[in-house]
Amino acid sequence: MEISYNPSIALQSHQSLIIATIVTLLPLLLAVRSLLFRRPHKPNVSRPAPSAGKEETNQATPSCSCNGTSGSEAFLNGDIAAPAEEDMVTADVSKVAAERQSGASMMEQLVPEITTHALSYLDYPSLCRLSMTNSLMRKAANDDNAWKALYHKDFTLEQDSITPVNGWKAYYAATRAIMNVNTEFFNIIRNRSLTAMSCFWLNADYVKCVHASGEHFSGYNAVIQSWQLAFNWEQGVDFRVRDVRARVLTDMAWVTMKTFVDMDSGPFNMTNIFEFHHGRWYLVHHLSSVMLLADADMEHQIVHG
Repeated sequence: MEISYNPSIALQSHQSLIIATIVTLLPLLLAVRSLLFRRPHKPNVSRPAPSAGKEETNQATPSCSCNGTSGSEAFLNGDIAAPAEEDMVTADVSKVAAERQSGASMMEQLVPEITTHALSYLDYPSLCRLSMTNSLMRKAANDDNAWKALYHKDFTLEQDSITPVNGWKAYYAATRAIMNVNTEFFNIIRNRSLTAMSCFWLNADYVKCVHASGEHFSGYNAVIQSWQLAFNWEQGVDFRVRDVRARVLTDMAWVTMKTFVDMDSGPFNMTNIFEFHHGRWYLVHHLSSVMLLADADMEHQIVHG
């Protein structure tokens, strides 16, 4: 018996098997192709956050030891501070910065009495310059007790019990101003300047002047004429002024002092009274009297003292 083979019939019977085989092999071939042509790359391993932060710090501020090792090698060798020590240093720096921002310093931590005592060694210009350095020094230099101590040192202890309305700093400035005006009075006498003396007195009918001779003059014109006579008859007198005391009010001040022409004649007691008008001080009353010596021993003490 002869069996005939028909290819078309065989293909139809195995069609389903061929399709299944192609569908199975196609993904496998694609997978193999992707493995063969894929480029090798390094695994992307993320570092912990602290290490990354330290790496950035090392790049920003590289540190090297004396033998040329890197910062990490120096840390391992014990050449740099441990993290705890670094934290302590950072904390100290932060503390100092905070103290600076808050104005804290050694001066603020001193007892107020010690600060006042330290500032009492400064004179008037030095204390003013100190107040212009910074806010802390300005606060210390404007302390009322410091200016009170300076007033007692430069002027007098007699006014310890008073309470100036505008504080001791303003009272010190007013007292120094009237002291300068009083000094100008003796400069005018030394120079025998009638023009300056005319401007020095207040042009009012109630001004008074009593000279050492005992003569009394009242009113502006009479007072200026008395000084004209004194300048014409006398040479320029160079007074030596001692024991100056001043009391300053809002618009009035008086100054008492002892003045010496020469030690043989003894001192004069003088009093000048000023009034404040139009932004300046004017003399309204002058009194000069001779101090009588109690005995010859006191006169000898003044002459040779």
